Formats: sequence, C-alpha cells, structure tokens
Amino acid sequence: MKIFGVVGWKNSGKTGLIERLLVEISCRGLSVSTIKHAHHNFDLDQEGTDSYRHRQAGAKEVVLSSKKRWAVISELRGSAEPSLEYLIEKISPVDLILIEGFKTSGHEKIETYRSETLEPLLLTQDKTIVALASDNQNCECRVPKFNLDDTYSIANFILNRVDLL
Repeated sequence: MKIFGVVGWKNSGKTGLIERLLVEISCRGLSVSTIKHAHHNFDLDQEGTDSYRHRQAGAKEVVLSSKKRWAVISELRGSAEPSLEYLIEKISPVDLILIEGFKTSGHEKIETYRSETLEPLLLTQDKTIVALASDNQNCECRVPKFNLDDTYSIANFILNRVDLL
C-alpha cells in the first residue's frame, strides 16, 4: 500500500483537501483509506450506548457491527499511543492511504497553508514535506506549489509521487 500525508496548522485546509482528494482519486478507480491523528480526547460512541457501557466496564476493545459498517474501538488504558506503522498494519489493503497529521513521521507530505494562519511554514523545518497547497501563491519555498483548491493537480502530483499515476 502506498501512503502520502497532508499536514498543516489548525484550520489550514487539511481536512477539506483530503475530502476533495478522496473524491478525485476514488473517481479514478483507485481505493483510498485515511488515517487521521487527533490531538485531543475523542469519543466515537456516546454515553448510554451499549458499546460505551462495554468500554466503561473495562473492555480493551469493542467491536461494533451492522449491515452498513463495522468498527473497532480500542482503549489504551494507559498504554502509549500506537505508532503510525502499527495503525497502517490495521488497515485493509487499498491502493493509497492518505494520512492527516502525524507531522513528525517520515512519510512524504504536502503542507496546507492559508494566509490567515499567521504561522511559519512547516516545510522550512521538515524535509519530508515535498509540496505546498496554499491560498498564497506569492510565498517562496523549495517545493512545488499548488493552489489549495486545485485538487486535480494535487491528486496528479501525489499519485505520481507514489507511482500510482
């Protein structure tokens, strides 16, 4: 499986770009999955549901299944956060995995950047960032630049980088 990442500051357009890339790349007949890093405590099920009650009672993993989807919820219960490599191993085989976040991992990435972010570009300190998708085409950088909304060209770039074009 091929992997490629999307990184950037909060509200820089990462999720929107991934949504558009999923549509674009899937329409080309390729299978795509995603891994998203969350910096906060999150919950997939709500208080009062059976799966929530199972977790609260001490289950390390809860598997939910229906006719439309299934999911595994794993509680770390004090264990270290799993590595990106471990998470990739858990994904069913696909052509491409798009990774949102995981800034410090060694895979290739595109940085999303909006002018109003007012933060420095991450790519100045990270050699794994191989392209920039921004609403500001005037910024100087060492990597190819794309308009943040040019999903077609960004998809071509990514698919070329991972040898799927």
